[in-house]
Amino acid sequence: MKILDPKVLTRLSKNGIPKEEFESSLGSEADLTLELLKAQGMNIILENGVYRFRSSTTSVEDTLFCIVDVESNGSKPSHHQIIEIGAVKLQNGKILDTYESLVYCTDISDQIQDITGIKISQTLKAPSLSKVMREFRLFLGDAVFVGHDAKFDYNFVSAMMERVGLQRLLNRSLCTIDLAERTFESERYGLAYLNEQLELYRDATHHRALSDAMTTTKLLKRTLKLLPTSLHTTEELIAFSKEAKKMKRLKPEKKEKQEKEKKGEE
Repeated sequence: MKILDPKVLTRLSKNGIPKEEFESSLGSEADLTLELLKAQGMNIILENGVYRFRSSTTSVEDTLFCIVDVESNGSKPSHHQIIEIGAVKLQNGKILDTYESLVYCTDISDQIQDITGIKISQTLKAPSLSKVMREFRLFLGDAVFVGHDAKFDYNFVSAMMERVGLQRLLNRSLCTIDLAERTFESERYGLAYLNEQLELYRDATHHRALSDAMTTTKLLKRTLKLLPTSLHTTEELIAFSKEAKKMKRLKPEKKEKQEKEKKGEE
């Protein structure tokens, strides 16, 4: 499968690339390559003779986000595997659908079993990695992939796709850690900490995939309300999450003062 140059991806996210130039860069089977890119989650459109990411013209409100969390039996996609995946589809502030599955696995350390609560006896009864990845590929479609530390989840899912014979992901992605760091002050930005401080998801069970995906969804909705009014499209949102100045880390004494003020208001 052809791998696009990062400079090409940058152009697609901004002003786009003229039709003839882009199709020429894909080689002799441009039509087939283009369809394969779309099948991998690249939401690319042709408008007025120019190819660009749909996210460069779609408003944040109208964008379909897929908020994803995975639990794994180790930290390296090359040596380990996903043992649970959970995801939430969000559009216009409304949850449209959810996906959740354990994954067949015979090797989970005692430490990870303790952290996640996922036992080998459960994963031995779970669907195969191949089945889950194919189901999730269909569920994800060309939505924007969102995660709290999105790089970890994205790379793990992409690696698992390749492991079962599918192509790697090419979806646009957004990290809620990056977004949170640029929209509000906090002492820390870990998901469990933010859930406790902001009371995001009352029924949270930390280190379970769908629960963490739901908590991340609540966080995404919170941060989207804090964006600059000049920001309109999803590509602008993605750029903001990577390039805007980070907020100052909240010092413990300032945090204590805010908590006292909050109690006083109540």
